[in-house]
Amino acid sequence: MADGDALLELAVSIAREAGEMLLAKRPARPEVLATKSSPTDVVTVLDRAAEELIRTRIRQARPYDAILGEEGGETPGLSGPSGEGSTPGLSGPSGEGGVRWVVDPIDGTVNFLYGLPDWAVSIGVEVDGEIVAGVVHNVPRAEIFTAVRGGGAWLAGERLRCNTGVPLSRALVATGFGYGAERRRVQAEVLADVAPVVRDIRRGGSCAIDLCSVAAGRVDAYYERGANYWDWAAAGLVAAEAGARVAGLNGKPANPELTLSAAPGLFEELHDLLAPLDPERG
Repeated sequence: MADGDALLELAVSIAREAGEMLLAKRPARPEVLATKSSPTDVVTVLDRAAEELIRTRIRQARPYDAILGEEGGETPGLSGPSGEGSTPGLSGPSGEGGVRWVVDPIDGTVNFLYGLPDWAVSIGVEVDGEIVAGVVHNVPRAEIFTAVRGGGAWLAGERLRCNTGVPLSRALVATGFGYGAERRRVQAEVLADVAPVVRDIRRGGSCAIDLCSVAAGRVDAYYERGANYWDWAAAGLVAAEAGARVAGLNGKPANPELTLSAAPGLFEELHDLLAPLDPERG
């Protein structure tokens, strides 16, 4: 069994190096290399360069591990001397064991493109299909959020605790929007149901940073439809280790249909507000 602390140490080292590379090579206005789900869902040259760097460093240190990256997809693990390696599916932590790295080289690519200060290198590590270590490096702000399962969530040597005892009416809620025009329209309709009953809404542009903000008490809750596993794999552990619940609707784990995080109590209130909404509306 791989050691969570050792995996985290390696993940932090790689996330630091990737962040330094991105800062050094980012031009004044990065160019869009390609689009994915829509013309607004962009990829830059540096997304791919950062993921390639991360993959190379993982392979150098742990050549038998599987890797799932936003840009490069799934690379199955190899059978090593100790039986390490796995080939879990792409949808989440449901694999057959071994170690898999879940990588988002730039979470918040549009922020990166425009020079906004909230984008992150996110690296989570699964063992036997469960995330056991995670790092979210908010590069422009030089903040490195970390967590090991059972060991708490940390930032700059301080243990993180999510806000507790906050009723829905006083909750500062972070959210995000999809890239497709129709999805954005219906997400705005959902937001119209949420905004009147909470303190206020924040939209930062990075799922990973939003979840870490829940962990740090910078917001009280977060929800989003359309986030992918690599967006929340590491940050979901950070939020959970800070005391927040991280899940989907109706007892499901976090998934692209909905990812929701808040302290117990507020989680249930926000869940019950969102659950009756037509799933195609958010």
